[in-house]
Amino acid sequence: MLRLGLILLILPGVVLMGAFWSELNTVNECLAAGGSYNYTAQACDMQGRQPFIPFALRNPLFVNLTMLASAAGFCCCLFGLYVRRR
Repeated sequence: MLRLGLILLILPGVVLMGAFWSELNTVNECLAAGGSYNYTAQACDMQGRQPFIPFALRNPLFVNLTMLASAAGFCCCLFGLYVRRR
């Protein structure tokens, strides 16, 4: 139970950070090219300024599920540490 809890505690956070940093890298490349990143279309726009839309607002199900999986992993870790091995 402890091993499963540790996997559920750590893996969703790593996946969430990977998705966030991947998108941030794309946005930075667009800004370095002199454009403005369109978050709704997920494309670089050279026309005008686009409003900023936070990652959690654009991907609420993904963010909430990864946080829920991490919380479940935390509970599994607590249960695994509390109950003795047989």
